[in-house]
Amino acid sequence: MDQRSYAIIGTGALGGFYGARLQKAGIETHFLLRSDFEHVCEHGLIVNSVEGDFVLPHVNAYARADDMPRCDVISVCLKATANDSLVDLLPALAAPHSTILLLQNGLGAEERIQRIVPGNRIVAGLCFLCSNKIGPGHITHLDYGNIALAEYRGDGKPAGTTEMMRAVGSDFEAAGISVKLNGDLVLARWMKLVWNIPFNGLSVALGCTTQEILQKPVWKDRAWKLMLEVQRGAAAVGRTIEGRFLEKMMTDTAKMIPYKTSMILDFEAGRPMEVEAIFGEPLRQAADASVELPMLRDLYEELATINRQWTTLK
Repeated sequence: MDQRSYAIIGTGALGGFYGARLQKAGIETHFLLRSDFEHVCEHGLIVNSVEGDFVLPHVNAYARADDMPRCDVISVCLKATANDSLVDLLPALAAPHSTILLLQNGLGAEERIQRIVPGNRIVAGLCFLCSNKIGPGHITHLDYGNIALAEYRGDGKPAGTTEMMRAVGSDFEAAGISVKLNGDLVLARWMKLVWNIPFNGLSVALGCTTQEILQKPVWKDRAWKLMLEVQRGAAAVGRTIEGRFLEKMMTDTAKMIPYKTSMILDFEAGRPMEVEAIFGEPLRQAADASVELPMLRDLYEELATINRQWTTLK
């Protein structure tokens, strides 16, 4: 299949950016929206990007999944906190041949999706993207944007580099997105946590940007020790993350513009944070292997408390 169609579930900072880039590249793309539906129908999508601003005056926008065509690739761009909605959305959108492309942080979602649509293959996309949604149908892209793709296997073993990964990767590369194909989804997920756990978590716990974490030695040291615990957690499930990768994450973060993480933006807006997917599930998997991660546990408990209190107040 040379021409694939894409459904974008969740047209926010991530889905709006990648979906807009796909459509701009001439790839058939359909967007599921909620509160932005009428605005996007009238005005389209606006992307302000470090790689060049552009506007899509017309997009295929839908308010209901039942109204959308059944696409070849169903891109799940929702936060993990909204995954309960997939029970209804995925059966409405997926044809027997459809691939589910999960562009989401954390651990454990692939298993749940497999139960919802057991006949469809799942490819995970680990997104290294600095972008924010700043208004209805309006995305600002600050930095990065590359994606690591890996295919899911129910037995947890590496799937290798599959034809579907290559196909999806070629579409994103046509849209100007750098893609890496990773043969081991479990390893890729834990490698993404090396950044997400310290920087998303500490940004909320400390109320700061990524740059501020690195500027204060005590905060930087805490971030580094959390990275080391993620490395231990990965080892507990049989995956090795090299020390030089941790160092690269620190170096790359130092090069970023001062950046508010997606988690602190959720916190400030009173939205539920992805605490269970990013912090709770890694803790549970490590504990199942009899490995304790005390700093991660403390951060998890702190964030879970903040999450409960803040969302209750809102």
